Amino acid sequence: MAAQRAVQLSLKKPTYAVCVVGVETPVDIHRDVPKGAKTFEVTGSSRVNVFVVYNPARVTKPMGKARWPLEANVDVVVSVDAASKDLNDLKVKVSYFGQHEDSALGHGVLYVTGIDISLDVDMSRTGKVKRSRGDKKTWRWGPEGYGAVLLVNCDRDSHTSREPDLANRQLVSLADLQDMSPMVLSCDGPDKIFDNHKLVLNVPWSDSKRVGVFCARGGNFLSDYKQVLGRYRLSYEIERQPGEREITFYVEGLAFPDANFLGLVSLSVSLVDTEILPEVPLFTDTVTFRLAPWIMTPNTQPPLELYVCSVTDTHGSNEKFLDDMAYLALKANCRLIICPQIENRNDRWIQDEVEFGYIEAPHKSFPVVFDSPRNRGLKDFPYKKILGPDFGYVTREIQFGSASSLDSFGNLDVSPPVTVGGKEYPLGRILIGSSYPKSRGMRMTRVVRNFLQAQQVQAPVELYSDWLSVGHVDEFLSFVPTSDQKGFRLLLASPTACLKLFQEKKEEGYGEATQFDELKYQRKRSINEMLADRSLRHDSLYVQKCIDWNRQVLKQELGLTERDIIDIPQLFTLKGSYAEAFFPDMVNMVVLGKYLGIPKPFGPIINGHCCLEENVRSLLEPLGLHCIFIDDYLSYHKLLGEIHCGTNVRRKPFPFKWWNMVP
Repeated sequence: MAAQRAVQLSLKKPTYAVCVVGVETPVDIHRDVPKGAKTFEVTGSSRVNVFVVYNPARVTKPMGKARWPLEANVDVVVSVDAASKDLNDLKVKVSYFGQHEDSALGHGVLYVTGIDISLDVDMSRTGKVKRSRGDKKTWRWGPEGYGAVLLVNCDRDSHTSREPDLANRQLVSLADLQDMSPMVLSCDGPDKIFDNHKLVLNVPWSDSKRVGVFCARGGNFLSDYKQVLGRYRLSYEIERQPGEREITFYVEGLAFPDANFLGLVSLSVSLVDTEILPEVPLFTDTVTFRLAPWIMTPNTQPPLELYVCSVTDTHGSNEKFLDDMAYLALKANCRLIICPQIENRNDRWIQDEVEFGYIEAPHKSFPVVFDSPRNRGLKDFPYKKILGPDFGYVTREIQFGSASSLDSFGNLDVSPPVTVGGKEYPLGRILIGSSYPKSRGMRMTRVVRNFLQAQQVQAPVELYSDWLSVGHVDEFLSFVPTSDQKGFRLLLASPTACLKLFQEKKEEGYGEATQFDELKYQRKRSINEMLADRSLRHDSLYVQKCIDWNRQVLKQELGLTERDIIDIPQLFTLKGSYAEAFFPDMVNMVVLGKYLGIPKPFGPIINGHCCLEENVRSLLEPLGLHCIFIDDYLSYHKLLGEIHCGTNVRRKPFPFKWWNMVP
């Protein structure tokens, strides 16, 4: 709210002023004063609040018939509680007196017109706009916080449009209004006051590319809504109709928080006297919005849709794998979406291409797909086939250079909600793979890291994944839901656990049982042979050191203890300086509620059962989980990926409201 200029009284003629309801207007009683005046008294109409403001340390409040001293430490302020019905229907009178005279030496008369102006949004985050006289400029986090929320209008509600709704300067669908936040301007007062006053809606230049405003005129046609503020359109003179007391606007977000944008935008309305040149606002009311962040969902959230690609290679199609995914989706009661080969261009790594998340305001929520800068065969699929009504799209492109493997979203994960040293992360923490700290290795591209950091609500943690050939965090970790108080377990690939298991089986007399026994196209290796393979042991123990480094980071940054971590047996081999899974990497699983689609490891068969599968079952099934082992050997594992790499899951949003946290 702008500071109010003082109204200057005159002894020669009445003064006229506009007072906004609830706003104190100072009256200058010192400029035009009768000669010899030493005191004054002030009176006003019954519907005008008149206050004398003074410094008690220097001025004594007059008692009885005594009057106020006319000195610099005493001022007059007036206010109104309701809009006037007629022009100049309220009166304030200041009478000036000498030191002892009973007769006034002169009078200053002020005629006031009360006008009610207020720009209001959903400050209390209830999904409805309510009138507020509080601090609308400030946005505060937390359960006791306040401030309105904007959704980035990044979906596409009209089937005739080729771009997200935020790219359109005209409304293309009435449904699009639901993606915007309502804003109401109250403007009550005598119609004649607007003959020489106007209302102007403003947006700062820095915010004009991040927010758009549509004015509603009450109809049910697209033409009844026009964009009045938007990309570099900074002001709009409001077209108030006679008798109109409320005007509704719809506000859309145009940009997500990012490195150079904290996520806050403001809009203001000003009452301007058109008879004063240059035009100066008499009153300004400002509201602030925060753009809703993009939020990832962890494996612990219930699955809604399972995505997988149909592909063909030298081994034939992955039809059997698709059937296994259909069975898994049926068990988990989620929808299966198969991306056909014509749309994926034989690119099966859908986890690397996109990450599903959502955005939420008190009145609306919808999923948003984050498209990676990877841009291979699937690069057009999220924009052409996922973007649609109430399904948004966002991407970040690398301006110079090309994407590395670390820029794929198999290298992007998020933990379940955690508490770390008393600090709560109710939406979990994002995990990304990177090079070893202080080394000069690769990192995920800065534009993606900046975007993730700027969302604020899932503070990212960088892990060390550059030791892997592909370099993705999903190659050595996963989270699974549990029904106990913790609510989840962290799964880590563990060469040590695998070597220990094989040693136990050897000591039990099963040393000749072979790895890959069920595979025709892979050389079989006995337990004895694998344990005696110094190179395999050396490589796996090197990998264990890399995973152990991450283990400590995860324990520290996620507040975990050893009880929260389960070691999944896994061996690795080095190709040059980088590691690859020796057999299908079981932590690279797809998690659909309590059903786990786990890469079939083809481990040594003992008493008719794969000992690796049996070990994993013994670790996970007591937690209420169902392990379903799926053959992905030729279609995924031999191409340096597994089930998680070749699938993607859209999950149910968190019940927790992001604005109730304190980043």
